[in-house]
Amino acid sequence: MTSSSAPSALPTATYRLQLQPEFPFAAAERAVPHLAGLGVSHLHLSPVLEAVPGSTHGYDVTDHRSVRAELGGEEGLRALAATARAHGLGLVVDLVPNHMAASPRHNHALRSVLREGPDSPYARWFDVDWAAGDGRLLLPVLPARLPEVRDRLRVSGGSLLLDGQEFPLRAGTEGLPLDDLLDAQWYRLAWWRLARTELNYRRFFTISELIGVRVEDPEVFAATHAKIVELVADGVVEGLRIDHPDGLADPQGYLEDLAEATGGCWTVVEKILTGAESLPDAWPVAGTTGYDALRQVEGVLTDPVGADELADVYREFTGAAGDRGGRWEATARRAAYEVVTHDLAAETAVLTRLAERICAADPSLRDHAPWAVRTAVRELLVRVPVYRTYRTGGEEVLTAAAARGAQAAFAVPEEASAVDLVRGLALGSLGDGPEHRAFRARFAQTSSALRAKSVEDTAFYRYTPLLSANEVGGDAGRPAVSVDEFHAYCLRIARDWPATGTVLSTHDTKRSADVRAAIAVLAQCPEVWASLLTEVSGVPAPDPHLAWTAWQTAFGFGAPDAGRLGPAVLKSVREAGLRTSWTEPDAAYERAVAEFTAAGPGRIPLRSASEAAFALEPHIRAHALGAALVQLTMPGVPELYQNTEREYRALVDPDNRAPFATGPDDDRTVLVRAALGLRRERPEAFGPGGAYAPLTASGPAAAHCLAFARSGAVVTAVTRLSLRLAEAGGWQDTELVLPEGRWADLLDGVREFTGGPATELKLAELFADRPVALLARLGD
Repeated sequence: MTSSSAPSALPTATYRLQLQPEFPFAAAERAVPHLAGLGVSHLHLSPVLEAVPGSTHGYDVTDHRSVRAELGGEEGLRALAATARAHGLGLVVDLVPNHMAASPRHNHALRSVLREGPDSPYARWFDVDWAAGDGRLLLPVLPARLPEVRDRLRVSGGSLLLDGQEFPLRAGTEGLPLDDLLDAQWYRLAWWRLARTELNYRRFFTISELIGVRVEDPEVFAATHAKIVELVADGVVEGLRIDHPDGLADPQGYLEDLAEATGGCWTVVEKILTGAESLPDAWPVAGTTGYDALRQVEGVLTDPVGADELADVYREFTGAAGDRGGRWEATARRAAYEVVTHDLAAETAVLTRLAERICAADPSLRDHAPWAVRTAVRELLVRVPVYRTYRTGGEEVLTAAAARGAQAAFAVPEEASAVDLVRGLALGSLGDGPEHRAFRARFAQTSSALRAKSVEDTAFYRYTPLLSANEVGGDAGRPAVSVDEFHAYCLRIARDWPATGTVLSTHDTKRSADVRAAIAVLAQCPEVWASLLTEVSGVPAPDPHLAWTAWQTAFGFGAPDAGRLGPAVLKSVREAGLRTSWTEPDAAYERAVAEFTAAGPGRIPLRSASEAAFALEPHIRAHALGAALVQLTMPGVPELYQNTEREYRALVDPDNRAPFATGPDDDRTVLVRAALGLRRERPEAFGPGGAYAPLTASGPAAAHCLAFARSGAVVTAVTRLSLRLAEAGGWQDTELVLPEGRWADLLDGVREFTGGPATELKLAELFADRPVALLARLGD
């Protein structure tokens, strides 16, 4: 169904499309009628600015001045916006302010810096410590040490060439002998392995191919945002998703500048909240991109008792102990130490140098040894319980208790005072000079990189009892949340952040929602999972941890597919870093991993391996449909990731970033259209001002019903832990009281119910045909 009406500036629901050369603007334009028919209000596009040629994601921006030619350029984007508007849709665009591609051949700003050094008009764009590199920027791009590749270097047309890479030459150096020419440049070509310890520019996490951008500088902000601001002003773009704001020097300052430049368009930030952490109230945004909501939805549908039992089975099966996958907190802490001392060694060196310079200029701070400062930096970083500190609230993160823990690493109490120094610098209590501000920002930026790499990319692959919990924003040590906790979260979001984003699957989730649903059901039947592992034990695995992780991944994925499971399993063992890694691969072990995956998880249909496993399918469906309906109707603006309007099984990237494709409708599609159609028809019930009211069932199976009302006009009810429910005898006499009025079941279009305190609805009747229900009050 199409509409010629203009889209609302405030989205009611978004649909994420992963643009790439195989799926450009024109292809997205052809998909608009289908997507409009789902009931979304906005299309959410992955980054649209110029990127490295062939990039399948677009986060490696090379030029902020233009829309990416490979996608169809600005003309193609404006045509897509016009077609979307004709169907009642607007566009939301993913914006990447933190980093650019560190590719001199494609990044015009970086190329200028390499050619002209600190005098380049673009030198202020990047965080480069020129002194640390003896006046040169380290480029860790060589596949081997320089003497081993020297003969492959060529000079041509004012550039230095190597294996398809191109580096500009400093003026007047073209005719020098090669060794002199290399020494005369504003950069030093180096073996890629030197990035870990010698890098002297800020990067994205540990990815040296992405160089950080100083958008805190007003001129840099203006230059890097002019095109996006123009597109917003022209109505082509109506909303923004901000990628990785934690990498910025001052996220709040950046967001304030952005809100002023764009007129305050709907903006959400990819902010990962940890535990009870909340988004800073002062940020001028609508909310987050939704990983906090994902944690709540998945958690409330996970069995807490069974998850603990499964963890015991896991430890017995794998033999994992302590900090190498046996216990979550210990595993996360060990991973943090490994990352901060190995992968982020260059970043901790920057902080140490900054602290040394501050101390040298202040007589009251002198005589702190560099090793003591470095140790204090390390010990405090690993104790930051969230991703980073901000302008305010830092004391709540870098607590006195954290400082005491850091001081325990020192044998001499007087030397432990370096912890007080570093804590004071990180909190801004020791001064506000340029280097003080630089230290404070870099400490926070390094903290966020450490958290992401140690938790998301290491510990989540080492501690694996229930892989569905090991998701961005999740808590592997506490997979489940209570119904009361879920309701409290929704009430707070409805009050404070009613236009925040909610998601179940994204381009970054390690497993799509349908894969996680299958895995989560295992928490309701640890004994079935243990039996399944016994049944497939005839396929020898290189180690039990790999066997557990690979088989559980395969169970979640469903049908055997070695071509898709193989890369995901290989990524998991490299990220875990227990037997092999990205930078120190063990070829023999990785061959064994590939052979095992092909012979076992990639070949054997695990879900039909036994009658007990096959019997789990209805419960997997109940979890998947329940999660989908809750996410689509809870407070916030729901986002559908491409292809998730129907069952969608995908693993970690690049599998989950395959191009958009249409497919046959299923019961998920019916649910999506009903829920999103309701949001479009009754925006006042869901948006700002829309109320959220928990509904509580009564009876023997009350704990298995999660229900809530939106503004008295819509009721969502889903089945929790359906396998446990069936084992306990079903719904029996459990009842739910609906709010006053007559209610229509939107998922079958036939049934009607009466609400009010005098009328109790039997849940066995409500859930007779499906494990979820979406009701709308008649007459509204």
